[in-house]
Amino acid sequence: MEYTIQTSVTGEFDDVVDTTIAALKDEGFGVLCDIDVQATLKEKLGEEFRQYRILGACNPALAHEGLNEEIELGALLPCNVIVYETDDGEVMVSAVDPQQLVGIADNEALDSIANEVHDRFERVLASVVDELESSSEV
Repeated sequence: MEYTIQTSVTGEFDDVVDTTIAALKDEGFGVLCDIDVQATLKEKLGEEFRQYRILGACNPALAHEGLNEEIELGALLPCNVIVYETDDGEVMVSAVDPQQLVGIADNEALDSIANEVHDRFERVLASVVDELESSSEV
């Protein structure tokens, strides 16, 4: 089962993270948490790991609407967007597919919200690609 929507880009990792955060903001999402998995694994376990960030993204209006429909929805929030290095040296940007995520709640009232978030995440990914392609052409 596919549970993410994703795109692969070429660029400096930190630039991709910054571009992703900006694209999320343009679509009404704030980043509530930013987990540096590489640094955490190094600090807590002494283990080396690829660059990998988890961005906890939330659109307050859509979250409010969803919580009004399903109070337990908070267990699935915020929606995570990940940015990580691939073995091929590219950077992957991947977002949880909210349509799959809310499917486990079995509440049809959440479908339109999930569709809206899905569409916004698709635009975020497209924006990241467009922004990085245009900046590499300069």
